[in-house]
Amino acid sequence: MRNVVLGALALAVLSGCAGSKMNEARTGAPYKTLASDKATLVVAECIQFGWQDESVFGVDAGGFKEPSEAGGFTVYTTGGDYFVDIQSVGAGSSVKYYAAEDTMPAKRRLAALATCL
Repeated sequence: MRNVVLGALALAVLSGCAGSKMNEARTGAPYKTLASDKATLVVAECIQFGWQDESVFGVDAGGFKEPSEAGGFTVYTTGGDYFVDIQSVGAGSSVKYYAAEDTMPAKRRLAALATCL
């Protein structure tokens, strides 16, 4: 029981750090803006599932999904270095991908999310 409580507390602390990092990144331009004909929930769940693939991302595999304040969803990694804001546009979705740096891991995350569009 104690380990569960400590684990939940650690996740809450990390989420707070990730949230401030993501809010700061949103003040700038996204790494890439994409569009999909699919509904926001379908796109968000696909990206979340793809980002959790340990065979692609190894120990950095992680994808968390939560509703965004503006409607739609945000999918993010531990620490918030990579995240996607998915908003409804007509019958489809607008996908804004944010990456801390232009690196190979950022490109792999982009490739994984592109398969969900």
